[in-house]
Amino acid sequence: MLNFCYYFAVFPRLHSEFGSSIFKLPASRRRSRAIVQRRGAFTLMEMLVVMGIIALLMVLVAPAFTSLKSAGDVTSAAYTVKGVLDTARTYAKANNTYTWVGFFEEDVSQPSTTPQATAGIGRIVMSIVASKDGTIIYDPTLVSPGKITTTRLIQVGKLTKIENVHLTTFTDSPSGTGLTFDTRPNVTPITSYRIGTSPPDSTTPFQYPVGNPEPAWQYTFVKAVQFSPGGEARVDNSTSTYSLQTAAEIGLRATHGTTVDAISPNVVAIQFGGVGGDTIIYRK
Repeated sequence: MLNFCYYFAVFPRLHSEFGSSIFKLPASRRRSRAIVQRRGAFTLMEMLVVMGIIALLMVLVAPAFTSLKSAGDVTSAAYTVKGVLDTARTYAKANNTYTWVGFFEEDVSQPSTTPQATAGIGRIVMSIVASKDGTIIYDPTLVSPGKITTTRLIQVGKLTKIENVHLTTFTDSPSGTGLTFDTRPNVTPITSYRIGTSPPDSTTPFQYPVGNPEPAWQYTFVKAVQFSPGGEARVDNSTSTYSLQTAAEIGLRATHGTTVDAISPNVVAIQFGGVGGDTIIYRK
């Protein structure tokens, strides 16, 4: 206790006589600290060299990021298409009616808000419509039933648009394994049960918006998948004869604007069963 009191009695006097110098570091230690601080800093030249290296690495790595984004775009598009098909099938079963999913590919260089869309490459447009009264509307016994009357349809949800994707048709090898994929099942015949570039147009096309008389329309969906109240899927084109398919397929490729990326392995095939309704996405 005496030592503690002595400290508080003596400390103010020492501080007043000698100042704060007795608490400063020795000169040698101050010089060492200054040298360390100088060595820890960057010079302007060192900073410029580091920035140059970073810029060079960014130039080298940029193509890889572009490729990854393209792969992500195609994968995302495939799941979007799958979601649209699942929605149409679910709506048909839940409402005991027929639904159709239309596919249209338009010129991505043209604005999507034009009164009448321009067919081309780069933007896929999908529409779900349903029969108002639950009937099939057209006569399925006819070879070409013709366009579905839009006044007998209702729109299910909004249009779905996917940028930088192209509808394509993939081929199969004679053995039954996918020529462009490792494990993708064969879909035969090639042109009958595929929605892509080569299949024939639908024999039951429909237009958007529904309920409007011609020529007040924006899209004519000439490639379509039909779902019955039981959930069965059919591809409506001139060679399918409206029969159930073991599997049908929608092929997707990435695009750069209106140019199809025919070299990149980032391709996707979406297969859906005629009766079971399972939708499977195959990627290379």
